[in-house]
Amino acid sequence: MKIKRRNFVKGLGAVGALGVFAAGSASTLKAVSKGWWAGEKPVDLLAGNALPPECSVDPETGEVIANPDQYVANGLCTACTSLCGIRARVDRKTNQVLRVSGNPYHPLSTAPALDYDVRISDSFKAMSGFKGQGLEQRSVACSRGNAALDMLADPKRVLTPLKRVGSRGAGQWEPISYEQLLNEVVEGGNLFGEGQVDGLRAIRDTKTPIDPNAPELGPRSNQLAMINGFKNGRLSFAKRFGVLSFGSKNFTGHRGNCGLTMRGGYAALLGDWKKYPHLKPDYSNCEYYLSIGTAPGNAGNPFKRQAMLLAEARSTGKMKYVIVDPVQSNSNSLASGTRSEWLPITPGTDGALVMGMIRWIIENGRYNEQFLSQPNAAAAKQAGELSWSNATHLVVTDSSSPLDGTILRADALGIGSAESMVVIDQASGQPVAQDRANGPARLFYAETIKVKDQQIAVKTALQVLFDEARKQTLAEYSEACGVPVKTIVRLAQEFTSYGRRAVADTHGGTMQSNGFYTAYSIVMLNALVGNLNWKGGMSSGGGRYADVKPGPRYNMVKFPGKVGGKGVTISRQDFPYEKTSEYKRKKKTGNPYPADGPWFPLAAGLQPEFVLGGLNSYPYPLKAVMFWNTNPVYGQSGLSNQLDKLRDPKRIPLLICIDSFVSETAAECDYIVPDTSLYEYFASTTPWSGTLTKISTVGWPAVDAPQQTTPAGDPISMESFLIDVAKRMDLPGFGDKAIPDADGKLWPLNRPQDWYLRLFANIAFDGKPVPDANDEDMNLTGLDRFAPRLAEVLKPEEQRKVAYVMSHGGRFESEKESYQADGLTHKYKAPMQIYNETLAHHRNSMTGERFHGTARWIPPVFLNGDKLSDTYPAAKWPFKLVSSKSQFMNSGTISAKRLRDLKPSNELAMHADDARRLGVKSGDRLRLVTASGEAVGVVSVRDGIMPGVIGIEHGFGHWRFGADAMSFGQQKLTPDSAYSAGVAINRLGLTDSSRPGVSTLADFVLGANARNGLPARVEKV
Repeated sequence: MKIKRRNFVKGLGAVGALGVFAAGSASTLKAVSKGWWAGEKPVDLLAGNALPPECSVDPETGEVIANPDQYVANGLCTACTSLCGIRARVDRKTNQVLRVSGNPYHPLSTAPALDYDVRISDSFKAMSGFKGQGLEQRSVACSRGNAALDMLADPKRVLTPLKRVGSRGAGQWEPISYEQLLNEVVEGGNLFGEGQVDGLRAIRDTKTPIDPNAPELGPRSNQLAMINGFKNGRLSFAKRFGVLSFGSKNFTGHRGNCGLTMRGGYAALLGDWKKYPHLKPDYSNCEYYLSIGTAPGNAGNPFKRQAMLLAEARSTGKMKYVIVDPVQSNSNSLASGTRSEWLPITPGTDGALVMGMIRWIIENGRYNEQFLSQPNAAAAKQAGELSWSNATHLVVTDSSSPLDGTILRADALGIGSAESMVVIDQASGQPVAQDRANGPARLFYAETIKVKDQQIAVKTALQVLFDEARKQTLAEYSEACGVPVKTIVRLAQEFTSYGRRAVADTHGGTMQSNGFYTAYSIVMLNALVGNLNWKGGMSSGGGRYADVKPGPRYNMVKFPGKVGGKGVTISRQDFPYEKTSEYKRKKKTGNPYPADGPWFPLAAGLQPEFVLGGLNSYPYPLKAVMFWNTNPVYGQSGLSNQLDKLRDPKRIPLLICIDSFVSETAAECDYIVPDTSLYEYFASTTPWSGTLTKISTVGWPAVDAPQQTTPAGDPISMESFLIDVAKRMDLPGFGDKAIPDADGKLWPLNRPQDWYLRLFANIAFDGKPVPDANDEDMNLTGLDRFAPRLAEVLKPEEQRKVAYVMSHGGRFESEKESYQADGLTHKYKAPMQIYNETLAHHRNSMTGERFHGTARWIPPVFLNGDKLSDTYPAAKWPFKLVSSKSQFMNSGTISAKRLRDLKPSNELAMHADDARRLGVKSGDRLRLVTASGEAVGVVSVRDGIMPGVIGIEHGFGHWRFGADAMSFGQQKLTPDSAYSAGVAINRLGLTDSSRPGVSTLADFVLGANARNGLPARVEKV
């Protein structure tokens, strides 16, 4: 392949039509409005004023002629949480990203993806018009992925460290030196003229307990909390600092403000409350797709791949799908006829619909008996099943027994071990140890069994679920959710008519105060048809290559002096109230319930309670919070109405935010530390479970970041800041001897590349090592400019293999490895939990009531169990608010001008019947009022929304981020009304008066933030 300028220009003139980007750019709006027919001669007669392509391809020989002024970096897009692979086309002279498209090697961006062993130059050819390959191998980025590059050059970016001047939240800042930032954050002092503030050095004490009378809370180092965003490939580095080195237990991602209830439902079904695994459909082969509380193409994850495969399936007629959602989205397509259906529903009542379906399915014998009746893995394998469940296991349902709520163990009957459960053998009708059963067991059983001279009531797990479903009639379920009985029955019939190729999925639509049980009910449908691990069924994903673990080249999780977090998190997650000193103290004097605040022993990533726990100083006070890549002030429903608490330094003395912009959260902090953005940083991550093969996606600096640099020459960022803080404090795991290789030799961690390039080495050498990148690969992708860093950090035999991973944007198992016969290659091995004993073991800390161990219908409630509808009756609050996702905007991409041009604002979506009743038309302004807030927006009248519901797209209505006047020393930031346009639904969020202190409405099991189904009324403006 040639890369000489003369050859490129000559080739472009002859065969420019085969340039990868030229043809796609010729019909832009700019070319339509401007051109030689308008008096301005275009640069090229065919491509108009489009950018010069990165290459041209000879239509006869296939020779690729590269543009020497550009390179194409395959990397990672973090404009949303899907984490797609992208190609960033970069101008070598200006250090600017010119355009973004999809990475052709990445399954989230193209289908089918290019084989991983295809060289970079051949990938250019594959996406060109040579022999018609371009359409087959086209690889795309979504609207966000295309337009988010606007954020790189946004004039509102934070480029230097900032310190607040005056009161917290006043919007006045002074730029400070990096040295001053490090000194004040580490050493503390009278930093703001408000009294002593402890720095990180004083806070880090891994030995002394916070409270000697409550030693379970852990050491004083827990008084630093790190509150982070989603898993964008950098989270593991922050965790190394906060947990493994500093020694704080308080480290969280954003899950509690996003999809925690969905993840919790899957955790219950899959029996893993630690890793919180989840499932996604095999979109390419499923034949019936029931999507509840998520809208592929607008939301869900990975939303672009979902939309791409869904569109293909509906166009070929292979799939029917039903979208259950209060708001009609882009997922429904009238052109696909009966293969596509939108089913409106009242927010917060999806659980009623699904439990009605479950009742009908079991009553009518439409479940997969062969799958459900297998009591263990061996029996399942013998029956030809690819997974199994605990549907046949006996559950003690006797309130007079101390075993109530547990699954009966074989040792209690003297027929086996304490690790084995009891089932009723289908052939003999006798109880047997589950692990000794060699055939199917009974699915329905409700009798008494003698245990240690006492008759106790037992039921099979499936019987418990069935009895729970029968607590309501189909008519009652219908009344609750607004879906007719005949439709509930039809959905149940349809879902069970496609065998294992019917799937049910959910996501953020379950973020309501009854969200956990709603999600558990939805995903339970998959167990009833036995679709796990089957082609066309549900998948737990293909996994990832070794990176942040004891890998083949480096151990990234172990180092001399490693500490680890101990004690109780400020969110009270993953720790039962019944093990606390508070519980024991209260029990001595009477009833230990309610606790002084809610505890969530089954939760993980509970970001909202990190904030609330810190503001309430419960179960202990925080001294410092570090926010990174997250904006809970905007993203946590109901929090923004209580900012006076966050602005009180007596509650949390030190707030630090690491961010590229002054977000709503950053605006409330004491220091803002600049961060790299999008294509400027290293990252290593993997998609959600929407892919069937093993995938590791990497990001690396395709362009240089614009902000101030550290003394080492790196842009100030989360990584460089934490490295320098750690080195100043002499923390373990950083400095010259920090990362052990496979032979135990220690290597440095002084700069971000010291960490990430070694992660990439683990990926490259996991299993069979990847090939070496050649000079052509490196030149085409811009890695030629990276060669000195590779040589500085890596061993000689690692450098070119790491370059291969970087040049391809990661490492991707061949999609040919997706299946084994009729099953998936990568299988989930644990049994599905029809009854989750761990769930049933724990109690609501505000009431003392045990949680129910199966799926169930319960209406939206406060933490103490009171119904929201009793406090907010429909007569006074006739509407329900629901948050929907925009395919263009999210909370972080409002600074992308091209996205704002496409979607300048959101609207208040209202059903036409409601609008007629109120005398409202599209374009009118309405005031929305809830018990905790109000907002004014513009009405959009439509039929595509459930009556009695108002839909609001998330991502708009900012009040600080770009929308508020601020000063940065002598520089003034002028408010931009484009940032504040529309309504932020989270400003209407509710509090929960049933709990003490500062609160936001939450799921009563997991504590996840509740943002859907909010009762409201409207007023004309």
